[in-house]
Amino acid sequence: MTTPNSHVPRVVATDLDGTLLDPAGAVTPRTRAALEAAWEAGIVTVFVTARPPRWLDALADVVGGHGVAICANGAFRYDVAARRVTHVDGFAPGAVAALARDLRAALPGVGFAAERADGFHVEPGYAEVHPPPADTVRAPIAQVGPDVGKLLARCPEVSDARFLDRVTRVVGDRGIVAFSGAIGLAEIGPPGVTKAATLARWCTELGVEPGEVWAFGDMPNDIPMLAWAGRSFAVANAHPEAVAAADARCGGNDEDGVARVLEDLVAGRATDAGGPA
Repeated sequence: MTTPNSHVPRVVATDLDGTLLDPAGAVTPRTRAALEAAWEAGIVTVFVTARPPRWLDALADVVGGHGVAICANGAFRYDVAARRVTHVDGFAPGAVAALARDLRAALPGVGFAAERADGFHVEPGYAEVHPPPADTVRAPIAQVGPDVGKLLARCPEVSDARFLDRVTRVVGDRGIVAFSGAIGLAEIGPPGVTKAATLARWCTELGVEPGEVWAFGDMPNDIPMLAWAGRSFAVANAHPEAVAAADARCGGNDEDGVARVLEDLVAGRATDAGGPA
């Protein structure tokens, strides 16, 4: 891990579900206040999430002054205020159809959906968990258009552990199979695309070094980000693999764990500047 060059970061990057948001998926009043205080103190906060862009719109008022969120495990950079994807690191043409073909041969009951820059594509047979948006495209996955940032696969007939193992073996180096906590779901991203890779690129554009970034997460898909950041925290409810990758622990998402760290950061910055402790 990179050694931090300051005890107060310039950027705080945080996962959402299971980390910043409470168990109901909401921003608590304490967390909202902590985010606002961080911005006022000059600490930039950024959401780095497995969520697709459309699931960020409800959080527009707490995204921060830059308005940017990193979505779909790094595949999309999203301007939340404008509701516009500004950058895509997607699959190459034909890659999604090839992956789906090979996965279907290995797992005959598998169904697919795809997150695209312009919306959601789902094929018949995909076991949907959340109600799809009204503009969902319904067609075989082989007909999916360009700018696919994440391929979703479900196979209810197969146990989770066996399913993820089989998907990982079939995908190989043609993509990154991520686990963000959703039961029975394999999330497949383009090769080389992770939360860490997109966060690193964004920070470089801001002139921010890895050692000036603190990161928070709870699941294996957060591990690259936790390992890249100058200092990293796994929340109390985190997956054991995320705990092993982080430098430190903080309170769980059911007790405003990230907010508590932000409050301490803001208090420390005020003290360093000669303000009240």
